[in-house]
Amino acid sequence: MWDAVHDIGAVHQRFVPGYTLDTQIDGDYRILFFAHGGKIRERIFSIDDESYRLAYAVIEGSKPPLIHHHASFQVFAANDNESILVWITDFLPKHTEPEMRIRIERAAQIIKQTIENEVKNSKPL
Repeated sequence: MWDAVHDIGAVHQRFVPGYTLDTQIDGDYRILFFAHGGKIRERIFSIDDESYRLAYAVIEGSKPPLIHHHASFQVFAANDNESILVWITDFLPKHTEPEMRIRIERAAQIIKQTIENEVKNSKPL
């Protein structure tokens, strides 16, 4: 699972296909293009291969408009064959929570389905 999270330039293929149509990398920045025509610019703060953690912030283009957004994904081993993905997202203003919750929950469903399909379809070494 970490390899999908770590692959920051393939969000549209390995993380939320269909929800995100394309991903572009520009130094420490990532631009995501969405099916509804929108795009956001994120700053990648950290990709930590030791703790399996990615930290980023949306800095431009968020809908609803946000004055602050910071998030992280971290992968933890559950056992020899399974992992747990924890996604923490902080944002302001607080009144955007209902819409943000809908977007986050939808993206989480797509992430789960995509990663499960990738694991199911992967070939043993």
